[in-house]
Amino acid sequence: MLNRLHDGLRLRTTPAVFFGAAGIIILFVLATIVFTEPLSKATGVASHWLMVNLGWFYILGVTSFLIFLIYIAASRFGRVKLGPDDEGPEHSNAAWFAMLFAAGIGSILMFWGVAEPVSHFGAPPREGALGIAPESTAAAVDALNFSLYHFTFHTWAIFTLPSLGFAYFIHKRNLPPRVSSIFQPILGKRIHGPIGKFIDVVAIIGTVFGVAVSIGLGTLQINGGLEQLFGVPQNAGWQLIIIGIVTGIAMISVGLGLEKGIKVLSNINIVGAVALLLFVLVAGGSTLFMLKGTFESFGSYVWNLADLALWNDTLADTGWQNTWTVFYWAWTITWSPFVGIFIARISRGRTIRQFVIGVLAVPALFSVVWFGIFGYASLNIEMNGEGGLVERVVVDEDIPGALFELLSHYPAAWIVSVFAIAIVIIFFITSLDSAALVIDTMSNGHEDFNPLGQRLFWALAVGLITATLLVFSGEGGLEALQSISILIGLPFFIIAFFQMYALHRALREDAGEMPAVRTREWRKVLPPEETIRRMRAEDDKYEYEDPVNTVTRPQPATEVPVMRGLYEEPPRDVRRRPKRNVTLAGRTGSRRIPHPSEDGDS
Repeated sequence: MLNRLHDGLRLRTTPAVFFGAAGIIILFVLATIVFTEPLSKATGVASHWLMVNLGWFYILGVTSFLIFLIYIAASRFGRVKLGPDDEGPEHSNAAWFAMLFAAGIGSILMFWGVAEPVSHFGAPPREGALGIAPESTAAAVDALNFSLYHFTFHTWAIFTLPSLGFAYFIHKRNLPPRVSSIFQPILGKRIHGPIGKFIDVVAIIGTVFGVAVSIGLGTLQINGGLEQLFGVPQNAGWQLIIIGIVTGIAMISVGLGLEKGIKVLSNINIVGAVALLLFVLVAGGSTLFMLKGTFESFGSYVWNLADLALWNDTLADTGWQNTWTVFYWAWTITWSPFVGIFIARISRGRTIRQFVIGVLAVPALFSVVWFGIFGYASLNIEMNGEGGLVERVVVDEDIPGALFELLSHYPAAWIVSVFAIAIVIIFFITSLDSAALVIDTMSNGHEDFNPLGQRLFWALAVGLITATLLVFSGEGGLEALQSISILIGLPFFIIAFFQMYALHRALREDAGEMPAVRTREWRKVLPPEETIRRMRAEDDKYEYEDPVNTVTRPQPATEVPVMRGLYEEPPRDVRRRPKRNVTLAGRTGSRRIPHPSEDGDS
């Protein structure tokens, strides 16, 4: 039946995956509208239970991902190329970074760049555990520590892990661009069976919800900016209009494709974001304060990284971490398959080491600069200026309006705020059109030609879920987004541990095992007096080793082994008899150590 419906609609996809994911999404929308209160209460209770009882698992998981990625990049597997061994990178470094940045964390930085440091400055996370007073110097330091913890190496570790898995199995083993392909070392051909299809359906649903949460946050921020600039009220009607406009433009971009649509918008994004960053740095009159603070906050973050990465708020048990860190990790991992496949698609031809450094380290360092500039600009206004940020963000709980409150203290505030809204809109359009393209690829299992209607459907599905969560969820917008993210994120965390095992197993299978290290052998060394005693003891009842094989000073018994490439056969003359000029002594011109029979030492 599914096949007939598939052919009747002129689709080109895997019917079970496409209709399975699409059906669940449609059922969720209908159930939310019809059973608003019961469904809202159920998701709230379930997410609260997960936060209280399994929050530690989310913290442990992301730290484990980061450690695993560092190990893979530093190991011998770091030289493995993601694609044919003789193929170079498909995109330039600048274009590559712009696309992965826009699809990954650019929109997050726009929303939380000001709101995160100000929130933790006004309400310190460890006020109960360490006694840090609100709006104090210690609160400022801790605010930047947690901001960087949330949006640098750990966040990008969540994106990098599936990205690396997709890149390896898609470009190296030439498997379909699906989450199930990462499990090929475990499942084998069953990736095309019911288990593989189930994994892909779960991945598509989670990705749709994860991107919807991101679009929802952007909608709240855009609505907040429009209220401040034009008096547009923050209500469901205007939020639906914003979602409709963003979805419509994203569908146009999807129709234009990667090169003409997504890539162009990504480049505009990065240029606009850097321009806004430089304006905040230069126009506020506290440039030196922000530059010094950026370096200082990065040092403090690195110094406290181990503490932050394993902190679980055990003693104070305030519940703060559940609504901040756990929410971030759960939300980020839900849309990591989308970011993963997108980054894998544009990263063909790079080595694993280049990939990890590029995807993990470079955007993380940009986040350090971003939060350093915007964070210290906000702290300067609160500690040395007119203030007002803490009141709006913490007291009034207007997190979406944090960026525009900051810009109101700058010259040409109205014009710059309009520019900021435009950047936010483009960021979320880029996220949505990239997601539609990737989700369609995940449902198809290939990257060849596909009907345009399929890609447009997924863009529309994300917009529909966003509207449902914000308008019809029965909760406050942000609370609804947090609850659904934590629920959807749990299976992805479990899957990620299997991804690490599968990737490491595949690398060992394809690269082979390292041979044992060969070294030269050494003769047995005895004290001189013992050597003489043994030579003179003709009637000794013990039988000693041949004096030729014992010496009084350390001497090698064999030459240094010839070093060659792991995958090269040794030349025939080397296999017969090693030449002296390939040993360490021969290469350095050192004197050969004579045999004991030649110098009479023994």
